[in-house]
Amino acid sequence: MNLSPKLLEVFTTALAVPADQITADLDYQGIPEWDSMSHMILIAELESSYAITIETDDLLEMTSVTNVVDRLKKYGIEA
Repeated sequence: MNLSPKLLEVFTTALAVPADQITADLDYQGIPEWDSMSHMILIAELESSYAITIETDDLLEMTSVTNVVDRLKKYGIEA
């Protein structure tokens, strides 16, 4: 899976990790940097970067890079 540069930047900013650590199989709490606090930062970065408001149900389902990409499609974003 190739992430858009914009989404890759959102992940690297929110999780404070190098881009090479952001892979399709990366899961919430799969690395120490993706904890509950950075998850909320990720959601805020997504909302800010894409000018969307993420519904609670979607927020709870965004538990991996792949799930984030899939959920963003609901908001008309191809990442």
